[in-house]
Amino acid sequence: MASSPAKGSMVKMRNPPRANPRPLSIAQIESAATAAIAMAAFNADGRHQLMRLRREPLLLRSGRRRKRFHIELSAVFWSGKAMAGLMPDKRWLCKQKAVSGNVHPPHAALFIWTADNWSDNPQRYQDNLDPTGNTPMPSPSPLFDLTGKTALITGSSLGIGRGLSKGLQEAGATIIVNGRNAERLTTAAEELRADGATVHELPFDVTDHAAAQAAVDGFEAEHGAIDILINNAGMQHRGPLEEFDAAAFANIVTTNITSVFNVGQAVARHMIKRGEGKIINISSVQSALARPGIAPYTATKGAVTNLTKGMATDWAKYGLQCNAIAPGYYDTPLNKALVDDPEFTAWLEKRTPAGRWGEIPELVGAAVFLSSAASSFVNGHTLFVDGGITVSL
Repeated sequence: MASSPAKGSMVKMRNPPRANPRPLSIAQIESAATAAIAMAAFNADGRHQLMRLRREPLLLRSGRRRKRFHIELSAVFWSGKAMAGLMPDKRWLCKQKAVSGNVHPPHAALFIWTADNWSDNPQRYQDNLDPTGNTPMPSPSPLFDLTGKTALITGSSLGIGRGLSKGLQEAGATIIVNGRNAERLTTAAEELRADGATVHELPFDVTDHAAAQAAVDGFEAEHGAIDILINNAGMQHRGPLEEFDAAAFANIVTTNITSVFNVGQAVARHMIKRGEGKIINISSVQSALARPGIAPYTATKGAVTNLTKGMATDWAKYGLQCNAIAPGYYDTPLNKALVDDPEFTAWLEKRTPAGRWGEIPELVGAAVFLSSAASSFVNGHTLFVDGGITVSL
């Protein structure tokens, strides 16, 4: 078995042996994949595994042009749909086929790295790999693949929570939507199901410790593990601090910070037993900045950021990664009053280096990253997704 090449050397061999000038056929790929599957073993703990088997040069022919490729036969196992894809920006082609037998999950991939960039249409080379002429599907990196994972997103019937649910669903996760308004929750779930997602509805009050514990325990017993938690539920209440109502202050504290403790603790107890899990708390740029009229909200988001650090400190030793996302100013129902205010929008566009409001889909990348294997050594971090507002004067 060849040793793993250093980054950058994977696509280049010193004095490679000559190969016959023949196109690479589907039969060759499937034969190589079968051999790889026969030799590879899937880890008992179910984690991703990449087994490199051998490297050899082959020629791929397109019309009069010939292109030398170095092929590395690799079995990559992960939960997911079988797909064939072309990623020219990554400079590799991927042919993936479902395989039968006792291997779980039943998917393998064969990666082919190009020796150098090609100048003409890369689709012509893909035609050699896919004679059916089907349009290739994008092939996600296993690092960011959430297939087989289940994610609970609190406050997911509207706004950021709804957007993150859709984003994680598109990354392969099974989604659990949560909220107190049953009608809006059902609407959000049906929207996700229309896109082919597996969705569970779990209505409970995140501010009620006993209710959160019962809901999480019940889901785990009936459906299985919650692998990812996004604590998104939150509220805003604006007003001068000297006139702020005490009951309103207690309400915003309970909704924005107590809920993070309630659901975080309930889910973490199960994650700790399994030795792995992802918790993402939605904080805010207001954890680092302050603006008149929202002092209680600012206090709660600062608390979310620090509770995230505490979670990481206590739970990292059990295999959990606990992080936060701090959105800037986004066009959401929570910010409707500000979005509708031309004076505030003009101020925001000048204050933010990006010069605009954020859009909810722009938070998805951060959420997928922190939910995936790509962030396995990221803990206690708050990722600001704010158009640069917190780094500028």
